[in-house]
Amino acid sequence: MTHTNHLVWDWNGTLLHDIDAVITATNASFAELGFAPITLETYRELYVVPVPKFYERLMGRLPTEEEWLVMDETFHRHYWAAAADSGLAEGARELLREWQLGGLTQSLLSLAPHDRLVPLVRDHGIDGHFLRVDGRTGPSHTSKAGHLVRHMEALHATGVTADRTVLIGDAVDDALAAAHVGARAVLYTGGSHSRRSLESAGVPVVDSLAEAVLTARELAE
Repeated sequence: MTHTNHLVWDWNGTLLHDIDAVITATNASFAELGFAPITLETYRELYVVPVPKFYERLMGRLPTEEEWLVMDETFHRHYWAAAADSGLAEGARELLREWQLGGLTQSLLSLAPHDRLVPLVRDHGIDGHFLRVDGRTGPSHTSKAGHLVRHMEALHATGVTADRTVLIGDAVDDALAAAHVGARAVLYTGGSHSRRSLESAGVPVVDSLAEAVLTARELAE
């Protein structure tokens, strides 16, 4: 049996409880184009990565390139203003410390821009728990799989292998990325997806980060 000894944590909607900031920014971006605001429930039912596909579900069509640029810029402007007030998810700090004290390793991979992510993680005082902290480089309309490939390659020298890794995230895209590199995934309902949509990924779905870590410990090949 090959037991989990490395966690890859997602940031937005997983370690960082920022769903309120996300809804605020999403509705601000919709207002720019004259669309009505959406509820948290609607967001969680329809959210998907890459993000233009999410907008397609809401608008009934893909946004034009011009619309996408407006919505993307508006979203990020409002999100980063609101995210300053977002805290860590319940129990996150303790879970990170306990995993590290147990002699196990962890890293952080996010689709948030790398130059924004690193100082924010440092400001929360948790950067010392991770072997690596990697954010997105390149365009924002992307999925996590390619970024996870590079993340795992960078961790290879530390002895981290995909077959002993579990990714904890809040989106179906996290499960798809994990499968792409041969890792496992546990999905958390506190972020961007409803439980129903998360369950479509065919991986364990949990309602707390404590349950996510417990499930990750139990996963084995």
